[in-house]
Amino acid sequence: MAQTVYFPLLLIALCSVSECVQRQYHFINEEKEWADAKKYCREKYTDLATVDNMNDMIQLNKCVKVNDKGVWIGLQGTNDSKWHWSSGDPALFLNWASGQPNSSDNCTVIKNGQWFVGACTATWTFICYNNQLIVIQQNLSWSEALRYCRQNHVDLVSVQSVEMQYEVMNVVKLASTKAVWLGLRHSCALGIWFWVSGETVCYQNWAPGNGTSEEDCEPTVRSGAVQTGSNQSWISRPETDRLNFICRNY
Repeated sequence: MAQTVYFPLLLIALCSVSECVQRQYHFINEEKEWADAKKYCREKYTDLATVDNMNDMIQLNKCVKVNDKGVWIGLQGTNDSKWHWSSGDPALFLNWASGQPNSSDNCTVIKNGQWFVGACTATWTFICYNNQLIVIQQNLSWSEALRYCRQNHVDLVSVQSVEMQYEVMNVVKLASTKAVWLGLRHSCALGIWFWVSGETVCYQNWAPGNGTSEEDCEPTVRSGAVQTGSNQSWISRPETDRLNFICRNY
C-alpha cells in the first residue's frame, strides 16, 4: 500500500542529469570575529565557507554579491605560510587579490570577489555552508529513513549521474554500516526501480545480480542501498533492513 503513493511521480518523471553542486552557501549578516563566526557556522550549518574550485567561487559570489567590506570565509593560515580550511582540509584552490597575502594576519576575508588577509580579531560578516549530502549515522528501515530526511532535510538522495555518484562515494565513507540507503525503490506492480524524488533511473551503478526487474517481493518491498566498501555499487535490500542513509539538502 505504501508504495502506491509514489506511482503518480513515476508517470511524470523525466530522464535528466542535474548539475551537481557540492555546497550551499549562506551569507550571515552579523559581524563576528573569525573564531566566533566559525562557532556560529558549526552550530547552525556545517562550517565557515570552504571553496575548492572556481565553480564553488561562482556560487559563493552569488551569495555575497558586490561587497567592498570584508566577509569572512573559512581559510586560515599558519606561521609557516600554509593555508587550510576551518574543517582542517588543505587549501587546494586560492583566489588571492594582487599582492596578497601581504601580512602576518592569518584569517581571510572576501572583498569584491577576491581574497585578502585580515586580523582574526576583526569583526566582519561571514559565509557559512551546508553540505549538499549528509550521512545520517542512525540505523533505520528504508521507510523510516525517508521520513527522517523529509522531516529534517529535503529527501533521500537520488543519484542521477556519475558526478552525483562521486559525491555519494565521498560521503559514504562516514557511514557505520556496510550499506547505506538511497532514495531508490522497487515497484513489484510495475516491475521497475524508481527514485522517490520522481525521477526515473537513467544512470545506474548496480552490483552484479542486483537491480533486476524480477525482484523477490516477499515478504517485504525491496529498496536500494549503496555499498560502503568495494566500489560503492548499488544493491537491492529488504526495506526492513536497518542501515545508515544519505539525505540531501537541496
